[in-house]
Amino acid sequence: MLLLVLAYLGGVLTIVSPCILPVLPFVFARADRPFLRNGLPLLVGMAVTFAVVATLAAVGGGWIAQANQAGRWIAIALVGVFGLTLLFPRLAEHLTRPLVELGNRLSGVASNAEQDGRGSIGPSLLLGVATGLLWAPCAGPILGLVLTGAALRGASVGTTLLLVAYAAGAATSLAAALLIGGKLFAAMKRSLGAGEWVRRGLGVAMLAGVGAIALGLDTGVLTQVSTIATGGLEQSLVDRFAPRGNAMHGNAPADANGPAMMAANGNANGGDAAGGSGPSMMAAGDAMRAAAKHGDAGNGNAMMAAGDAMRAAANHGDAGNGNAMMAAGDAMRAAANHGDAGNGNAMMAAGDAMRAAANGASPSADNGSAMMSAATQSARQNAAMLRVSAPALPVEGDAPSLAGATEWLNSPPLTNASLRGKVVLVDFWTYSCINCLRTLPYVKAWARKYRNDGLVVIGVHAPEFAFERDIGNVKKATHDLGVTYPVAIDNRYSIWRAFNNEYWPAHYFIDAQGRVRYHHFGEGDYVQSERAIQQLLVEAGHPDAAQVPLGIDGPAASGAQAAADNADMRSPETYVGYARAENFSSPGGQLHDREHDYAAPAQPGLDDWGLAGAWSVAEQQATLAKPGGRIVYRFHARDLHLVLGPGKNGAPVRFRVTIDGTAPGASHGADVNADGVGTVTGQRLYQLIRQSGPIVDHTFSIEFLDPGVQAFAFTFG
Repeated sequence: MLLLVLAYLGGVLTIVSPCILPVLPFVFARADRPFLRNGLPLLVGMAVTFAVVATLAAVGGGWIAQANQAGRWIAIALVGVFGLTLLFPRLAEHLTRPLVELGNRLSGVASNAEQDGRGSIGPSLLLGVATGLLWAPCAGPILGLVLTGAALRGASVGTTLLLVAYAAGAATSLAAALLIGGKLFAAMKRSLGAGEWVRRGLGVAMLAGVGAIALGLDTGVLTQVSTIATGGLEQSLVDRFAPRGNAMHGNAPADANGPAMMAANGNANGGDAAGGSGPSMMAAGDAMRAAAKHGDAGNGNAMMAAGDAMRAAANHGDAGNGNAMMAAGDAMRAAANHGDAGNGNAMMAAGDAMRAAANGASPSADNGSAMMSAATQSARQNAAMLRVSAPALPVEGDAPSLAGATEWLNSPPLTNASLRGKVVLVDFWTYSCINCLRTLPYVKAWARKYRNDGLVVIGVHAPEFAFERDIGNVKKATHDLGVTYPVAIDNRYSIWRAFNNEYWPAHYFIDAQGRVRYHHFGEGDYVQSERAIQQLLVEAGHPDAAQVPLGIDGPAASGAQAAADNADMRSPETYVGYARAENFSSPGGQLHDREHDYAAPAQPGLDDWGLAGAWSVAEQQATLAKPGGRIVYRFHARDLHLVLGPGKNGAPVRFRVTIDGTAPGASHGADVNADGVGTVTGQRLYQLIRQSGPIVDHTFSIEFLDPGVQAFAFTFG
């Protein structure tokens, strides 16, 4: 229900979005007519058509995009005729009879309608259908969330309802404007000659709108303006109303301060910005943020209980008292280090230690070793619980099913039943997602450090781009990235939907009883995530897990897996394909699904980008048709990455990178040399720039010396 409200509010905001400008004249062309029989049918036709077309486009294939393009051109022609009849009423007399009748219907000048003040709703409904085909709303965070959800979850009544709610919100705000505009129009008509001039002005405005849509300005220039106009307000609504992850997860993860990649928003440096994000990847998108708050209540009582335990142990002369005192000491140190609502555990640990010491709890002390009794073991386990996290992790619900994977790598298929008794970390990722790559060093370290304590890490590979569905690509990526734990190939998003997931990366922590106890979206907060692992392992009977040092136990991450420099990262994740492209600045905008000779923007502003050379832009990627094509991007970040592929034939593609017109030198990324030279050999993320020192705005350019390369998305770090 909250998503429906959010979608509706996002639609309402379109009235202040520049992307509504090209279709406003179509709406106000009926402003001088009765609203119920003219304005309302127009808005209903617009809303329903947009919802149907957007649903099909989100879940359909290439034929849907082609059919929609044909429909748009037909609509442009119809609305153009309408505009001409408004501007030159006598023009209809010189057209063929069918066009005359069409023009008369669209302009609503039938004499019987004028006499009785009513008239058919057909012309208004038809104009609304045409408007719905032509309307391309600015893709802000709310629409990104809706469309990405539609693409990932597939066709459903819920998908259509969300898009209907968005369109209904837009229709509501337009209806209010239409009612106000109708009164203003009527007042102007009462002035001598004003009505005819307003009519002609609307005709000019409609033709201007048709021209803007035909030239792609509605999805090019105006979408860039919208980012400033409404993006912040939409994001605040997303943060307030959008459900986060699994519906059963009521608690937000603490300090999810990294980007979460939203498949809808793209944004999302990943979506963290997520952010979030996402899905960005989205998209596009920011990630959720929640502060971890720890109170002080009970700290004194916990330390008193631990101190009493130590004194009790000191007063008993059993050979095993050392163990009890160690447990009590652990409890005291834990109480001192966790001054929050965990004093119950501290008192339990201290009490166990005290009882163990009082009862002489060590059966043997022949060699001074520590064979601990059950009571002492319990004390150490409770103390270990306190060290990893004072408050118990809440039960968020039973773990969803892992069924539905098309294939498993590094393991036979795993089930919830076979994992009972194990602590499980489910990591949703995809191999070209920069946010996922930056979490991998930590996930691999956890799998390695806690494997013997009963932790099972499962990577659920849910693809964002089409090439990530290729099992061969995923196998190569897991090998190259050093991923040795089980990976479920979720090409049908079965596991993704079972978890009701929305982010790359997303981590779900499952206890030994098969219950989700914690989750985290995006990068960052690795210490708290690892403490959650330790706490669940301690609960499962592995107290030694609490003694494992936190952090990565091997070499520091490098290349694309190195942590981002968030303080200096101002450029967002940017998609090249037209489905989620923003800030495209080549003259004339993007042309869809056909080859075109583009020119690079002469002086791109920050985060503007463009193509140069013969490219064909599809929904997800741009493909170079001839050698010598370039991509230019004005960015502000330490690292620049670009997801690339060599094309269908798999032939390597050579490229050369420059920054501000010169070779990158010391600022070259892991996949190029100091001269900026590199080769696209596979479909993956390439690190092209890695700067050191102060970060300022730079103009990046990559020239491809061979044809066939596919470019998907820029990410930054």
